Amino acid sequence: MKKTLALALAATTALSGAAFAEGITEFRIGILGGENAQDRLNSYTCLQEYTEEALGVETKLFAPADYNGVIQGLLGGTIDMAWLGPSSYAATYLQDPDAVEPVLIKVNMDGSIGYHSIGFARADSGVTSLEDMQGKVFGFGDPNSTSGYLIPSIEIPEITGATMESGDYFGEVKFTGGHEQTIVAVFNGDIDAGVTWADGQGNWEDGYNSGALRKAVDAGLVDMNEMVQIWKSKVIPEGPIVLRKALPDDVRATMTKLVDELHENDQDCAYGVAAGETLGFQPVTHETYTSIVEARKAKIGG
Repeated sequence: MKKTLALALAATTALSGAAFAEGITEFRIGILGGENAQDRLNSYTCLQEYTEEALGVETKLFAPADYNGVIQGLLGGTIDMAWLGPSSYAATYLQDPDAVEPVLIKVNMDGSIGYHSIGFARADSGVTSLEDMQGKVFGFGDPNSTSGYLIPSIEIPEITGATMESGDYFGEVKFTGGHEQTIVAVFNGDIDAGVTWADGQGNWEDGYNSGALRKAVDAGLVDMNEMVQIWKSKVIPEGPIVLRKALPDDVRATMTKLVDELHENDQDCAYGVAAGETLGFQPVTHETYTSIVEARKAKIGG
């Protein structure tokens, strides 16, 4: 299918590649944490190649150790495009409303555009709900993660009646460093439970249709039959693919079209970029994230 997309982009590249090269000398794609850096880079290699064909300039991938690395790259102009989580987008917007523009959002297999923060534990741990977690070790992913911190830190205290501070309800609350780290830590018994993201659709044993659990299953890191879901958040809007507003208009238009048509032209590539099975992407605007921006502002402040 890759040839199909390459041919579809050929005319655009031939006509405007030189013009793009006058406005930019390279294009840089940032990849949020969620799995180890090499797996993230591997999932995006096909998009890197398509981008080079479409823009006619060298394209580089960046997989910083944490979410803030991508946020600061977008703010500082060293990253041009990224798929952000809602909270990471909110962080970027709150620091500079003119830095990036949300252009596309992932579409689930049922046509919805939401996902969930999923709380989970080992099936043999005896933990089946948050009520069983009192005095135990609970893991967050990254402070800038929506499902790995922001939303559970708001919704879980509404259930427990306590804060997320270590020793208040949970015996210890710790940051693992990312979604994959949380999943592996729970699976290995290093922590009692944690949170990650998933679309909540499909089968639990597959890690659902898309999300960090699905990627962990694909990578052979976990057996979902040995895990159990203990909590699920309310629906969260999927994070946006964003482009720096300072990019030339033609570059932004071409990249938006490329990603928008990625699923139609190369489902394998879209699977890697979208972290699982989807119907692709559709247009989105800032208005979808106003509630997340306000939630982050109230909880974190920026």
